[in-house]
Amino acid sequence: MDRSGVATAARIVVKVGSSSISGANVGQIAPLVDALASAHGRGAEVVLVSSGAIATGMPYLQLDERPTDLATQQAAASVGQNLLIFRYQDSLDRYDIIAGQVLLTAGDLDNASPRSNAQRAMERLLGLRILPIVNENDTVATHEIRFGDNDRLAALVATLVKADLLVLLSDVDALYTKPPHLPGAEPIDQVSFGDTLPGVEFGSSLSGVGTGGAGTKVSAARIAAEAGTAVLVTSTALVAEALRGDHVGTWFEPAAPARAVRSALN
Repeated sequence: MDRSGVATAARIVVKVGSSSISGANVGQIAPLVDALASAHGRGAEVVLVSSGAIATGMPYLQLDERPTDLATQQAAASVGQNLLIFRYQDSLDRYDIIAGQVLLTAGDLDNASPRSNAQRAMERLLGLRILPIVNENDTVATHEIRFGDNDRLAALVATLVKADLLVLLSDVDALYTKPPHLPGAEPIDQVSFGDTLPGVEFGSSLSGVGTGGAGTKVSAARIAAEAGTAVLVTSTALVAEALRGDHVGTWFEPAAPARAVRSALN
């Protein structure tokens, strides 16, 4: 699939980061839901991978910054995940769309039995026109909560459900040749399959509440593209334009159309 197929993509995974939908940016949930509902309304099957449990829970634990110890991270995630899903469902109610919560760890998708269970559940949810909202199971995760990121989880979910398109959202409108605040940084329009992006310099997340960054998005995009899913990297503010098929963000060409792969397996 190329950019011209975005507006008619049948199965879409959208990933949003913590800093985009928590704290001062909690108001971005409603326009994000508007865009998801528009795609859902035209018949697309939509999965949302949403970070933000820890960031959402932090104020309720009187925390001013992301905790560093595992137990407090788990406590913040426990409180925040409940609130996060409530906020999404409250917004989805405007469109009579029901969300289904799916909590995973990267390990769940590394092992055949839990991976098969997750795939079956996701397929059934999508078949019932439920909008799955996936997050890492931070309350029980150990290694993943400290070193994982939901860009990778989103790529694994896109691969699991054989999505046509993965949209990775952040605070930046595209990938750049170097961190966008540095002089000479240029946006990258398209990445051909197999392009190693020589000479490109990626920074890490500066938000203070998330764990991802441009480098994790590139790694995730390569995982998904290798499996045949096209990837678009752009900002949460541009999600409506992205799902409409407007020319925004950075496009990663897939190895092969995911829909063709899906048909071949059926």
